[in-house]
Amino acid sequence: MVMHYIPIFFLLFLTFFCKSDDQLTHAKPLTHSDTLISKGGGFALGFFSPASSNTSLYLGIWYHSIPGPRTIVWVANRDNPITVPSSPMLAITNSSDLVLSDSQGSTPWAVKNTIIGTGVTAVLLDTRNLVLQHPNGKILWQSFDHPTDTVLANMKFLVSCKAKVGMRLVAWKGPDDPSSGDFSCSADPSSPDLQFVTWNKTEPYCRLTEWSGKPVSGGSYLTNTSSILTQTAVNSGDEFCFTYTVSDNSTFMHMTLDYTGKLKYLSWNSHASSWAIFGEHPSPSAPCELYASCGPFSYCDFTQITPACQCLDGFEPVDSINFSKGCQRKQALKCSKQSQFVPLYEMKIPDKFLHIRNRSLDECVAECSRNCSCTAYAYSDLSSTGAMADPSRCLVWSGELIDAGKSTYGANMYLRVADSSVNKKSSSVQIVLPIIAFLLLLTCIALVGMYKYRGKWRKKENKKKLMLGYFSTSKELEGKNTEFPSVSFQDILSATNLFADSNLVGRGGFGKVYKGTFGGGYEVAVKRLSQNSRQGIVEFKNEVVLIAKLQHKNLVRLLGCCIHEDEKLLIYEYLPNKSLDAYLFDGARKHVLDWFTRFKIIKGIARGLLYLHQDSRLTIIHRDLKASNILLDTEMTPKISDFGMARIFGANQNQANTNRVVGTYGYMSPEYAMRGAFSVKSDTYSFGVLLLEIVSGLKISSPQLINNFSSLITYAWTLWEDEKATELVDSSIVAIHFMKFCGAFMWDSCVFKIIPMIGH
Repeated sequence: MVMHYIPIFFLLFLTFFCKSDDQLTHAKPLTHSDTLISKGGGFALGFFSPASSNTSLYLGIWYHSIPGPRTIVWVANRDNPITVPSSPMLAITNSSDLVLSDSQGSTPWAVKNTIIGTGVTAVLLDTRNLVLQHPNGKILWQSFDHPTDTVLANMKFLVSCKAKVGMRLVAWKGPDDPSSGDFSCSADPSSPDLQFVTWNKTEPYCRLTEWSGKPVSGGSYLTNTSSILTQTAVNSGDEFCFTYTVSDNSTFMHMTLDYTGKLKYLSWNSHASSWAIFGEHPSPSAPCELYASCGPFSYCDFTQITPACQCLDGFEPVDSINFSKGCQRKQALKCSKQSQFVPLYEMKIPDKFLHIRNRSLDECVAECSRNCSCTAYAYSDLSSTGAMADPSRCLVWSGELIDAGKSTYGANMYLRVADSSVNKKSSSVQIVLPIIAFLLLLTCIALVGMYKYRGKWRKKENKKKLMLGYFSTSKELEGKNTEFPSVSFQDILSATNLFADSNLVGRGGFGKVYKGTFGGGYEVAVKRLSQNSRQGIVEFKNEVVLIAKLQHKNLVRLLGCCIHEDEKLLIYEYLPNKSLDAYLFDGARKHVLDWFTRFKIIKGIARGLLYLHQDSRLTIIHRDLKASNILLDTEMTPKISDFGMARIFGANQNQANTNRVVGTYGYMSPEYAMRGAFSVKSDTYSFGVLLLEIVSGLKISSPQLINNFSSLITYAWTLWEDEKATELVDSSIVAIHFMKFCGAFMWDSCVFKIIPMIGH
């Protein structure tokens, strides 16, 4: 009988020692000398003492597989240290609670579990998340829901929620003191769904950002180790959160709020064996980023190489030496029903705004106009960003405007200015206008005979000289005479039926596009730039000059242009099938794009790019290649359009830099988005993103369509690594067409040959 118990005891003995050291069970507590190590060996949970103290013990999580001093990312009992020589122990109790206790009987930290049962374990995952879980796998508690001073990769940071309290980062008190310090980082309680703030005790220290209001939005950033960090913000209405993911799945990256109040983005540099900072707020190069450091009615201009304080339009410094006193109006503001508002573009909107919900643009303007104390307003139409309870954002300000900024990616706001300058202008017009009218009448009588026979010829010559003079400042002309086919504004009005809405075929950040019909039934597309268009005079000149010099079947053809007072218009060949995105992302129309058609479009775009980069007389970098800028003719032949952002390279030039990054996020290469460096490789990156969209039928800007992936690029690369590339292909592409294209290759083999080309 004894012989039967020996093997059973032996097996139980082996089972005890074979347990993974990443788990904590009821029978296996964690003592001072123990450490939990995640399965991958990257992270550890245990007890530590700060460098400045050997008498205090804390329970924390740190990086285990990197050399040097411990980098602590989470602390359980930060404000209740265990004093040596009292021995600490972390254990799962009979009631399945996770309890930290000491030999004196005190409990500095505990997790109370509402589900009673056996088999509950605590596990340290490879994601650095400590979870308390039920035997059925249900997570009862996790450290990711209770951050201290650090946000980790793949961690969901809850900003605001109707059912829960939003998360908050609290900095250490000192470099070696984990207790709660004075600095914290969280959503603004007065507007939790709009902005994120770093606080010094209860006072704002640095206002980090305002949310766009989109259900899903994000951006990509290049780290010092060439990994791409992607920030994704998700707003479901009931819950608002953001996550960070890394392109190479590296977890050696985190965001931390240090004891000085700086929010730092850090990545591990294995060559230097140290943490490298690739972003921080406030930035050392922008001291005016500190909250309200520029004073009232002033703003920090982040578009300059060295950011500095500037006065808003219509204001002047109170003290030209000390900008902290802010700015004052040049002319006193008087209340009037005819108040004037001037637009301020790409602004980091000021703080202390009032969010008025469920307002149209006209209602938002009226809300500010009729209130004499209203200083400014800003409005955003969010109806195109998804199904939201309130598809509008009306913000108004009263009194002083503080903590404003100007950046490349800000919002537009409208500032109330004094009426006096407008009234003076009106009075001057009343006096000068009759005089000008009389002089014009005399001039017309004197010149009528001269223009009777030479009027048409003179008009044509003057028009030509005006056009040449207008474009003579363009660097791309290089001093050469270039013919620009000019079309009269009256002919354009007639062709578009006075820009009737029925002729409207498209719109964008530049303005609107109308279909026009000239004599003989010749159809054209008229691009009408709006006065507040992102494409200004420089971009307009750029597009006319470039397209006039470029001739290729895969580039849209410019037929003429027109400049009439404030109007700037471009006339292109009319392409009835409009743009690629109208088919690719429309569930009812995408079936038209079978694989042969998509492959034809891909080849056409590639030929057009090759011509721009190598075969034309000029090396052209497009800088805004995307589906909406690929137009399709009746044969579905692609034509690259919209050269307003394009740049020309010299004969020996391979790369350039700019302080004004333009284009569309998602399509931008990392080095261009982060540092403004662009080359032919920038267009190649955009082409790769476009290839992913054409093959998958998914938008790069809609990662919410792909579960558990922050972007289409990450999704495609993961499928390639997992040898599941066929799952990327748009389901609307008929399999037999793809197989015919693959020829002698097997189906999977062919797709595996296409995806790496897209990914690179």
